Amino acid sequence: MGKSAGESSRRVSERSGRRKVSGDRVIGSSGHPASGIAHPGPDKRQAREIRILPIVVAGDVVLGQSLAATLLAAVRSNGLQLQRGDILVVKHKVVSKAEGAMVALDEIKPSAATRAWARRYGLDARVSELALRQSRRIVRRKHGVLITETRHGFICANSGVDVSNVDGGGHAVLLPVDPDESAARLQRELKRLAGVEIAVIISDSFGRPWREGLTEAAIGVAGMRPLIDYRGRRDPHGYSLHSTIDAVADQLACAAGLACGKLARTPACIIRGYAYRGGRGRAQELIRSAKRDLFR
Repeated sequence: MGKSAGESSRRVSERSGRRKVSGDRVIGSSGHPASGIAHPGPDKRQAREIRILPIVVAGDVVLGQSLAATLLAAVRSNGLQLQRGDILVVKHKVVSKAEGAMVALDEIKPSAATRAWARRYGLDARVSELALRQSRRIVRRKHGVLITETRHGFICANSGVDVSNVDGGGHAVLLPVDPDESAARLQRELKRLAGVEIAVIISDSFGRPWREGLTEAAIGVAGMRPLIDYRGRRDPHGYSLHSTIDAVADQLACAAGLACGKLARTPACIIRGYAYRGGRGRAQELIRSAKRDLFR
C-alpha cells in the first residue's frame, strides 16, 4: 500500500449503486459530479478504492476555538489537502468542546434515587444524574446500564454523556445541541477557508442491542444524503429489491472509526474516493419514526 508524505491511510473497496434522485448529485472519486444511473439493471462498475486518512490534532480543542481552522491546520500539518468530494468525519467530542457543551461534574447534585442507583453498581452518581437530565425518556435501566432516548432522538447509553478523553474526570462532555447544524456550520466554514466543497459527518460511539461492542454512528450530517435507497433496483440475478436502504453515513462513520481509534488524538478522518450523493442530508433521517419501530 503506497503512502504519500505525512499520510497514513487505510483502504477498502466499495461497490455502490447509483440511482437518479431529484436534487441530488453523485460525487465521484475525482470530486466532480457524476451522473446517476437511471436504468433499473444491476450496477456493472468496477470496485473502487477508498482511502481513509487520519487527521492528528495537537492539543485540546477549547470553547470558542474555530474548529474549522483547527482541523484545516491539522490537515495541512499532516501533509494533506482537502479535495472536492472528500468526506470529513469528525468525532463529536471536539465539536462539543468547541461549542461549550461541557459540564463541571462538581456542579451536579444527584437525587437520592440516583445516588442509590450509582452506589449499588459502583457508578459516578453525577454522570448518571446528568444523563437523566439530558434524556427525553428512559428506555432501559438495569444491571448498572442506563439506556435513554436523547432530546435528539438517539437511543444510547447515558444520553451520550461521556467523561473519557475530556480532562481526567473533572468535566463531562454532552452531545452537541444540534449535530446536524454543527455539521452544516463546519462544512460552510471549511468551504470559506479552504475553497472546496466537502461533506461532513459528526460521529459518536454507540452500542447495539443484541451485540457486544461499540461502533460509530453518524449523529450529524451535511452535504450528502445519509441513506441510499436501492428499492426497485435489480440484483445481478434479476431479483427486484424491495426493502434495501443502506445507512451510508453510519457506514462511513464506522470506516473512519477504524483509522481514528480511541486513544490516538485523532478526532477526524478524511474519506476519499467514495462516490456519495450530494444534497441536503441530515442525520435525523437515520432515526426510525416511532410508528415504524417494532420495539416501542
